[in-house]
Amino acid sequence: MSESLSFEFELQQLADYEFRVKFDAPGVAELLLDEPPPLGHAAGPNAARLIGAAVANCLSSSLLFCMRKFKQSTGPLRAQVNGELARNEKGRLRIDRFDVTIHLAEPAGAIQHFERCLAQFEDFCVVTESVRHGIAVGVRVVDAGGTEVFTGGQAAAATAAAATAA
Repeated sequence: MSESLSFEFELQQLADYEFRVKFDAPGVAELLLDEPPPLGHAAGPNAARLIGAAVANCLSSSLLFCMRKFKQSTGPLRAQVNGELARNEKGRLRIDRFDVTIHLAEPAGAIQHFERCLAQFEDFCVVTESVRHGIAVGVRVVDAGGTEVFTGGQAAAATAAAATAA
């Protein structure tokens, strides 16, 4: 990739499995995340639901962008997400699939260039295409004194490669 854009936000544990997310955009409200019972109290969405919401939002925004590019004034879109968790070969729960249904506010035949939008909007959805093809994730754990106590995932591979090169 030739272009790189970055963002940063912070999560802070409040109690049990409840976390507050502070985003890096001025004026954006904080978000409360929590696990469903028996771990948490479902005081907010959990991470799996947040990923599903991100996929649906990105797909809806991408479709809307295409329709607006062709100067179509559409009514409000609505998306429904059905997520499914399944156990992998080690018995660990994983997100198995998301089925996203985007509901239009008017008949598709009334939207000019709609077929063209349908042919390309998924490819422009950053989140969906990232999730579908895998996301490299680096993991670091740093203790209260600033000492890195764990490196895993892509970060571990990069550290190992740097050590081998030295």
